[in-house]
Amino acid sequence: MSNETIIKKDSFGTYYQLYKRNNTPIVFIHGVGLTHGIWEYQIYSFDNTILTYDILGHGKTPLEKDNISFDDFSEQLLNLVNELKIEKFHLVGFSIGSLIARNFATKYNDRLETLTLLCSIYKRSTDQQKIVNERFKKSKYSSRMPKTGLVRWFNEDYLKKNKTIFWFIDAILDENYMKNFNKVYELFVKHQDDENFEKIKTKTLIMTGENDVGSTPEMSKNLGKVIKNSKVKIIPVGKHLCHIECSNDVNNAIQEHIND
Repeated sequence: MSNETIIKKDSFGTYYQLYKRNNTPIVFIHGVGLTHGIWEYQIYSFDNTILTYDILGHGKTPLEKDNISFDDFSEQLLNLVNELKIEKFHLVGFSIGSLIARNFATKYNDRLETLTLLCSIYKRSTDQQKIVNERFKKSKYSSRMPKTGLVRWFNEDYLKKNKTIFWFIDAILDENYMKNFNKVYELFVKHQDDENFEKIKTKTLIMTGENDVGSTPEMSKNLGKVIKNSKVKIIPVGKHLCHIECSNDVNNAIQEHIND
């Protein structure tokens, strides 16, 4: 088994980390305000080649455009996998990363072996939309990311017992350049679930935490009704960052999905 690790930027400026092994690559897309670093609990849990990267305007990847769309993020991923000569791969997207993955799958379904949508939104209620609108409004006038998000993302008991995780995620949030963050966050807030879901033909796993208040189990179940060849899994106890807090359950579900 090859164990080569490549850490660099591609010719388009995307920062990535590639952990080369023998099996079909798994590509992980992080959420808004975060970086490739949130996949630490996944990198060494699979025998597959693992590719993590910073989406536009996050971490070490720049964002030069003022007006952006999810197509820009799909093109970023396409450019990256093409440059790395990755033809077919398993795609895992978290939060806004799942929206990027959904967009990519509607355009380049033939490149995917499987699709996993982790903590994905779908058809927010009026009240749910009002809440994210208010958060975005506050964010536009903030100089840094608030720590309050961590309470929504993890169970309180977990944070008390894992303070290093709290400080790790908080440090990532602290490094955000708020102008770029808000460009991307606005896409997430205003997303209308208008994808051509019938174009997603690959085998799809839709998964969220039982206690995720933003990407609720109900959303995942309803999303499963519009994506054919999909199955839904709810992670017990988990909240938004369940792939960290409940990493074994999430990793086992992904492994079962790609092996099925």
